[in-house]
Amino acid sequence: MADNKYDAIVVGSGISGGWAAKELTEKGLKVLMLERGKNIEHIKDYPSASKAPWEFPHAGGRTQQMIQDYPVLKRDYPLNEMNLDYWAKDSESPYTEVKRFDWFRGYHVGGRSLMWGRQSYRWSDFDFEANSKDGFGVDWPIRYKDIAPWYEYAEKFAGISGSMEGLPQLPDSHFMPAMEMNCVEKDVAARLKKHYNNSRTMIIGRTANITVPHEGRTNCQYQNKCWLGCSFGAYFSTQSATLPAAMKTGNLTVRPFSIVTKLIYDKDSKKAKGVEILDAETNQTYEFFSKIVFVNASTLNSTWLLMNSATDIWPEGLGSSSNALGHNLMDHHLGVGASGDVDGYEDKYTYGRRANGIYIPRYRNLFGNKSDYLRGFGYQGGASREGWKRQVAELSIGADFKDALSEPGDWKMGIGGFGEILPYAENKVTLDKTKKDKWGLNVLAIDCELKENELKMRKDMISDAVEMLEAAGVKNVKGRDGDGTPGRGIHEMGTARMGKDPKTSVLNGNNQIWDAKNVFVTDGACMTSAACVNPSLTYMALTARAANFAVEELKKGNL
Repeated sequence: MADNKYDAIVVGSGISGGWAAKELTEKGLKVLMLERGKNIEHIKDYPSASKAPWEFPHAGGRTQQMIQDYPVLKRDYPLNEMNLDYWAKDSESPYTEVKRFDWFRGYHVGGRSLMWGRQSYRWSDFDFEANSKDGFGVDWPIRYKDIAPWYEYAEKFAGISGSMEGLPQLPDSHFMPAMEMNCVEKDVAARLKKHYNNSRTMIIGRTANITVPHEGRTNCQYQNKCWLGCSFGAYFSTQSATLPAAMKTGNLTVRPFSIVTKLIYDKDSKKAKGVEILDAETNQTYEFFSKIVFVNASTLNSTWLLMNSATDIWPEGLGSSSNALGHNLMDHHLGVGASGDVDGYEDKYTYGRRANGIYIPRYRNLFGNKSDYLRGFGYQGGASREGWKRQVAELSIGADFKDALSEPGDWKMGIGGFGEILPYAENKVTLDKTKKDKWGLNVLAIDCELKENELKMRKDMISDAVEMLEAAGVKNVKGRDGDGTPGRGIHEMGTARMGKDPKTSVLNGNNQIWDAKNVFVTDGACMTSAACVNPSLTYMALTARAANFAVEELKKGNL
């Protein structure tokens, strides 16, 4: 291969980009993976992974300077000194908030696969059919049966631990042994099951933390420090799983510090012939050419790239012929739930620091249950004993205070809702041509908000949480109505959706851009609706499926 010619180019190296690189290289293609940020090497570049909180200058917290330098990141937990280097700098990569949107990004090899929450759930046909049945949004071009074998394919490689439950709204996966609920969670789950006659259930979370050795990776050590990088490779990330597999083939070239600024569109062939990049260190421009391009820069950056690839044929960007590009931005709305105290169990404690919690699957607007809003929500949470950081009101100083903190505190139980946001056309992103980033590139303007459907849902998310905890015997239960600003779920979806009709969608059922059939988008941008479960497992399955299709089409001479 010439230095600038490849069989395939993958834009982005996060969860879906890593999968694209793995699948395409294993099928024999010479692949160039382009990442806008720096390289992060597995194990070597996890400087905080083995540190205790007291080994950080500020116990892992944030400083006033950090708060000043990161006006967006400071809005939630990502701003801390333990892995600050993993998050994009607000000052270098600004964006315009037409309405507030908390956009937390990771610009480096591996992307947010290093920091993700790892909760991994299959969608069901309740999700794939929702748009069609309730008439909101366009119909998905695929159904569960189309993606089910690819879920299993992705799960077998990634390693998902969980329990078989037989729930139609939450299909079982190919599981490793499940992590265990603690004693309080087990009792709460049993009480909920009995109280609601199985119509509401509490299960252990399904997580991409392996519980037995797998693919050269060591099983989870129960340290619960995943967001700092895992030297054991116990959780799925690009670094621990897909990148080693792709590199093993000898077919992958990784180029960090490469900001892909446009897809090069060929009018005659009606395909993309490559990409243009800006070297983030030298500001030099380069071109690379390939037969196919996989766009996996994460939802909003992938959409930015398509918009920035405007031509005289597509003045609003490649993939804009339907006028759907940039529209239907979704996330999951959260920040609401409940928590309380659990009496008893003073002689019980937890085992290790389990990197997982419990999950209560969706039950609203299913099986004859009707609400005054569409779709539904699930809950994540868990039970734990307070530790040394708690406050003891009666004691404030001295030996008695220290002695009190040497013993575990009371048991607490809490759950927080994850609700579906509908695909509203007016929730959108556009190019802001009045503002530029560090590299002189136009930034995105984000115009997104919760609407009446989500606000109605949030009321149930609080009241149901209180009701369930009280039904399970939890004491002093208090509901929580927190910040539901879009973006905080870090599950951006939509803006280049799949569909059956090129007049209303950007991509077809194989994740191809209708306007350029050799360009595939398989990250969150492709999502036609959001469901209420964490989406990353679906990205993995869709990417593996699209890569298989792309290679078959190449062999047939169709691309």
